This record gives sequence, C-alpha cells and structure tokens, in this order.
Amino acid sequence: MFREILRALKMHRIFIVQELKRFTEYKGDFLTGAVGLLLAQLCNIVFISVIFGQIPEFMGWKYNEVMFIYGFSLIPKALDHLFFDNLWSVGYFIVRKGDFDKYLTRPINPLFHVMAEKFQVDAFGEMVIGIILLSCSLPSIEVEWGIGKVLLVIVAIIFASFIYTGIKIGTAAIAFWTKRSGNITFMFYMVNDFVKYPIDIYNNVVRSVLTYIIPFAFTSYFPALYFLTGENPLFNIGMTIVVALIVMTIGVLIWNRGIKAYESAGS
Repeated sequence: MFREILRALKMHRIFIVQELKRFTEYKGDFLTGAVGLLLAQLCNIVFISVIFGQIPEFMGWKYNEVMFIYGFSLIPKALDHLFFDNLWSVGYFIVRKGDFDKYLTRPINPLFHVMAEKFQVDAFGEMVIGIILLSCSLPSIEVEWGIGKVLLVIVAIIFASFIYTGIKIGTAAIAFWTKRSGNITFMFYMVNDFVKYPIDIYNNVVRSVLTYIIPFAFTSYFPALYFLTGENPLFNIGMTIVVALIVMTIGVLIWNRGIKAYESAGS
C-alpha cells in the first residue's frame, strides 16, 4: 500500500513537471488566467467593501469577519483548481470525443490519471487573494492562535478541498452515461459562490441546500466559524472531515459505475 502511494506521488510529480514545462511555452495563457481570477475576486471584494462602507455590520457580521470567511473559502477551492481541474474536461469533451480510451489503455488508475494530468498554475491567483484576505482580517479579529489551531486550519482546508473534488468527480462521471456533463458540473460548482459569505444571511431553504444537499458550507462557513468563535470544533471541523469523506466516496462510486457504462465514440 505504502509503495503504491509513493508510486502515485512520483507519477504526480512527473505530470506536474510536464505541465510546468508547457506553461513556460505559453506564459500569456497563464498570466491571462491568473489576472482574470484576481480581477473577478477583487470585484466581489470591492462590492462587499462598498456595502460595509454604509453600515457597521450586516445581520450581526462585521466587515473583517465576512472577509475572513471569504478568504477562507478561496483557499480550498484554489487547491482543487490547482491539482484536479482536469475533471472539467471529462464532462465537456474527453468522453464525448472518445478520448477517454487512452486512460483505459495505460497501466495507471484512470481516475488518478485524469486528475493528475493537469496542473492549473493560474489557481495561484485565487490562493493569493485568499491568503491576503485572511492576513488582513486576522489583526482585527480576536482569535487565540496556537500550534493546535494552525494544524486544524491545515486539516480543514485540505478536507474542504476534497468536497470540491468529490463533487467534480461525481458530476463529471455522469458523462459516461450522457456523453456530456460539463453543464451539470458547472451548475453544482457555482453554488459555492453562496458560501463566500455567512450562510445565516440566507433563508432556511438555501441554508439547507448548502449544508445537506450540496454541502459547500463545510468548505468555508463552518470551519471558519470555529476559528472565529472557538465554538463547537467537533461539528465545525469534525463534520467538515466527515462530509469530505462522504462526498469523495460517493463521487468515486459514481465514477466506477460510470466507467463500466463507458462506450468509446464511434467513427
């Protein structure tokens, strides 16, 4: 088992090196993507700043607390974008064009191969914004930091990113039956925009969807709530881990069933 993990990590490193070589040939593509992500997030931040410029707090939330949740939400999303963004290609064209055949003919797990094949460097744009927002908001928030809490931040971010990945795996796998599922992935994935803000500003229906159906609330709001208040770590952090494992398991199960239904494109 340990040997297989080492082998997978070695292959992943090889894929990343090859992708970085590709980016050195197309620097403009990387810069365009990174700048685009930066501008999109900056526009949202300006919008929030304008609102809080008129009011001291919104439904009990202060400006720096909202910025903390917003910044926290960007980091797990950026990690998923950085390492596993090739899953989008499965839903949009890899299955439809019959290109998935190559993953079945190589001595590598097809899911691992798909996820490791691309390395989206432009995701650093999101990550940088997230880190800046956390760094700027923390001095104004009374949070007692220690080694334990820092480790919990790392654990929460890693497992939160798995929620994004699990949802992408499951929705991308629908293409094995429908030939194209990119729009389904997009529909699910864009729900994450709601959790850049505290979910208790929404009505009960939206909160229920974000918590129990498409559980993006566990990628930002709940773990960030623990770091802001220090309350209920068993739920806010523990359930983030549990939900990530459940979502990843469901996604992989759908993927494995989908591969059995895959039919290569005809001529």
